[in-house]
Amino acid sequence: MQSKPQLLCWLTCDGVHLDPGSGKHTILGVFSNIKAHRFPVTHPFMVWFMTITDCSPGQHKLRISMGLDPMQVQPLIERPFEAQSPLNRINLINEIRNLTFPQTGDYSILIEIDDEPILATNLTVTD
Repeated sequence: MQSKPQLLCWLTCDGVHLDPGSGKHTILGVFSNIKAHRFPVTHPFMVWFMTITDCSPGQHKLRISMGLDPMQVQPLIERPFEAQSPLNRINLINEIRNLTFPQTGDYSILIEIDDEPILATNLTVTD
């Protein structure tokens, strides 16, 4: 029986530093919403950091989609990653540059691995 990938951590932050000596991740500037004074607004840089486990050995595909309408999200990130064992914890650093928000609202985010949803969440943008 093949295990279903599990999401252990999901953070929106300003950056992630990976220590070359220890392999530890340092998370910088965690946030859960965006404030803007004018729209459309473009956020210059953010990171969506995630930790997953229970992935079968081999190649997998991560897709992160977003949109104002939860039923009409558009892919923002599609990337491959590899798992060695279902016991491994895999940290994925997803850099988002120049993401534009046309208006205020709760933007739906859908995270999928191998076309299977593992998280539906949102990012609130206010004025």
